[in-house]
Amino acid sequence: MVSIIATTAAALAALLHVYIFVMESIQWTQPRIWRRFGVTDQAAADTVKPMAYNQGFYNLFLAIGVVIGLALFWAGGPETAGRTLVLFSAGSMLAAALVLTTTGAGYLRAALIQGTLPLVGFVLFLFA
Repeated sequence: MVSIIATTAAALAALLHVYIFVMESIQWTQPRIWRRFGVTDQAAADTVKPMAYNQGFYNLFLAIGVVIGLALFWAGGPETAGRTLVLFSAGSMLAAALVLTTTGAGYLRAALIQGTLPLVGFVLFLFA
């Protein structure tokens, strides 16, 4: 049962990070997207666009790590490799959320959204 809940939390964390990738790397030019990230005007959005594009791919790669780890964990093959990859990827997602909290109180909500599912997945995968 713990494995199923851990998998669900980790998979949802991966899905969230894919969504963040889409916003940062694909949809960034839309004002409703860059405003969501606290950018206040088009000139600032244009300046930040290359960084957002790059950061989006970091989120995508972490999500891919979780998905591959889950596949290995459940495939009946190298379960230890799968668990390790999920723990590393979810732990990196959590660490990124913790770093986000150091950028100011205005980012606390975003850090909680970004970090809660990886935290749950990480902790539960330790016991799965």
